[in-house]
Amino acid sequence: QVQLVESGGGLVQAGGSLRLSCAASGRTFINYAMGWFRQAPGKERQFVVAIGGSGYNVHYADSVKGRFTISRDNAKNTVYLQMNSLKPEDTALYYCAAAEVLATGPSGYDYWGQGTQVTVSS
Repeated sequence: QVQLVESGGGLVQAGGSLRLSCAASGRTFINYAMGWFRQAPGKERQFVVAIGGSGYNVHYADSVKGRFTISRDNAKNTVYLQMNSLKPEDTALYYCAAAEVLATGPSGYDYWGQGTQVTVSS
């Protein structure tokens, strides 16, 4: 089992920044690809970005390219999502997830956190 706990969400004005963190425990962190997903009310869970275990393989959704940056610190068992130039349409519950193989779809992930709310006001 892998336990994931997200933090760092909040309310921010459009154009602002937030940094989300996801702390993992339970298994060897470097063995897992990590992903960030988001879900707005009434919408399906949406892929945001994923990073391989070593940190070199990264995939971004087109909607966040150039604005969001994922990173991981394997010594701290933590993955980060730096979000800049936030837009109202980025408002959602943000989840981190862990998978044995990097994937861009939610079904590829075995473990999920509880989510952290990000709200961007216009």
